[in-house]
Amino acid sequence: MKEKTGQKEEKPVIVSDERDLDIEQKLTSLYALQCVDSAIDKIRTLRGELPLEVQDLEDDIAGYNSKIEKIEAEMAEINKNIADRKAAITENKAQLKKYDKQLKDVKNSREYDALNKEIEYQKLENDLHEKRIREANAQLEKKKADLEHIEEARSERQKDLDLKKGELDEIVAETEKDEKALMEKSERFQKRIEPRWLRLYERIRNNAHNGLAVVCVERDACGGCFSKIPPQRQIDIRMHKKMISCEYCGRFLVDDAIKEKAEEIVKNEK
Repeated sequence: MKEKTGQKEEKPVIVSDERDLDIEQKLTSLYALQCVDSAIDKIRTLRGELPLEVQDLEDDIAGYNSKIEKIEAEMAEINKNIADRKAAITENKAQLKKYDKQLKDVKNSREYDALNKEIEYQKLENDLHEKRIREANAQLEKKKADLEHIEEARSERQKDLDLKKGELDEIVAETEKDEKALMEKSERFQKRIEPRWLRLYERIRNNAHNGLAVVCVERDACGGCFSKIPPQRQIDIRMHKKMISCEYCGRFLVDDAIKEKAEEIVKNEK
């Protein structure tokens, strides 16, 4: 008969297959999402700087349009000023004719002097109006020259815009279908990832110059920043028992097995 010692027999700690599989699924889903998002990035890189160039040209044209509207408004104001002064001159000349008639009927020198002062004043007014009209016409000519220069610049920008838009539209037409399919696939993969991991993925991806948040270990180094990974850490990565990030760049690290599995899932995803 065996003696009871009162001590419980120790059992080995076993990590459940379900837990291991859960981590493996997370890593696979993250890498699959990265594959799809990288494909989208590749399409957008193909477009290069064209969208920005188109936007800059559109902004330039909008700026020229504003300048043209301002100059046209100033020219309209100058023309109104000229018209008003011409009308004043016409009115003054009519008044001068009246004064000339009145001079013939004056009865004393005081009335004569008063009328002459009015005539002199009206003539000075007309001289001033004529001077201001000449100045306004000079301004108008300068505005016309400025307007012509800006319209020429706008025309050149419009030609550049039409060319760049044509190039962009051609590239978009070639890639739009593929990009749309990839965007839909990306959304489906995102739904398979826990929100907290997805947020971390997006944050790392946005901060990475190449858009990579999940990378494979290559030649004992991080596939993102190329920093060396210690052997024990590489073993942990291959075990798929926990999420492991690069100590230097923060990217998620996976091994070839996860990479191959994720690429196969992406390939078969409809």
